[in-house]
Amino acid sequence: MNVWNHANPQLKDLVSYKPGKPIEELARERGLKPSDIIKLASNENPLGPSPKAIEAMTRALQEAHIYPDGFGFKLRDALAKKFGVTLGQIILGNGSNEIIEFIGHAFLKPGDNIITAEHAFVVYKLMATLFGAQTIEVPDPGFVHDLDAMLAAITPRTKEVFIANPNNPTGTMVTMKALERFMDRVPEHVVTVIDEAYYEFVQEPQDTMKFVREGRNVILLRTFSKIQGLAGLRIGYGIGPEELVGVLHKTRQPFNANAIAQAGAVAGLLDDDHQNRTRQVTDEGRTYLQDEFAKLNLEFVPSHANFVLVKVGDGNAVFQRMLDQGIIIRAMAEYKLPDWVRITVGTMVQNRRCVATLKEVLKNQ
Repeated sequence: MNVWNHANPQLKDLVSYKPGKPIEELARERGLKPSDIIKLASNENPLGPSPKAIEAMTRALQEAHIYPDGFGFKLRDALAKKFGVTLGQIILGNGSNEIIEFIGHAFLKPGDNIITAEHAFVVYKLMATLFGAQTIEVPDPGFVHDLDAMLAAITPRTKEVFIANPNNPTGTMVTMKALERFMDRVPEHVVTVIDEAYYEFVQEPQDTMKFVREGRNVILLRTFSKIQGLAGLRIGYGIGPEELVGVLHKTRQPFNANAIAQAGAVAGLLDDDHQNRTRQVTDEGRTYLQDEFAKLNLEFVPSHANFVLVKVGDGNAVFQRMLDQGIIIRAMAEYKLPDWVRITVGTMVQNRRCVATLKEVLKNQ
């Protein structure tokens, strides 16, 4: 039997998302000790979770035999209070990626299209393909979203526009003025998705919540995977007008956000000290990496997030040679950037080892 005679045809040529290489996998492949490996590939928090989150999750484990609160009241209530919105304007996801899927279930049909920047997060396109929709990729000069060009690309079949701010993998941002101009002009039949997974790292955060308060056709995506250090729990959230969020809830599986993740997220959300320490480590490390890349005459994209995109020649070859030395970074060929790698900001010890190794790898190319 040829399964493709029955499977959805759009899946046949779909390339699955490739996550950052796990430490344990590299240890097995190269015969290295896991403790000798550093991972700077997936934009994770090098400080780990908040101690308060760990304590809350440990307590929650005692009730792991009980189903979680299916509507996540405590976490949604904490988020509502923090951001000045209502419970009905918040939806939880198994990571913010799941909310991208909710939006696809709610609005995409075969023949529709979405619009993204050319070098935006690859999951937007993967999700659209799952629903039989086309992705229109708009050039992004200087790796910055061209919102005017994205507006011009909208067609009657466009259902979603994705704006990642800061953008992954480039670390670039669009201005609030550009966002406001875009929101004033975007047609009513289009859902604008502003992906703010890295917004906590921005030194001067933008008030995108105003679009929710104004009842615009918008959903903000945020996550506990980055500054909160809870990537392993897969917990994210979306904020939007109640009517829009109500539609998304109809696409959500019961208990999609587990109880341990909810408990850790509530505690982590309230731990300002841990977030401030993470921000300080990130600011220091990002400045160090960018200064070192400049000394090496390497082209890089100044970043507003906890990673830096840097041009190294043959990105995959550099990636492989760094693996040989126990350092995991991220090759960017899947983003049509074969000459580039993305390096996550780690601790200063990790950053210095990464730069020293990169110098040796580039010298021996």
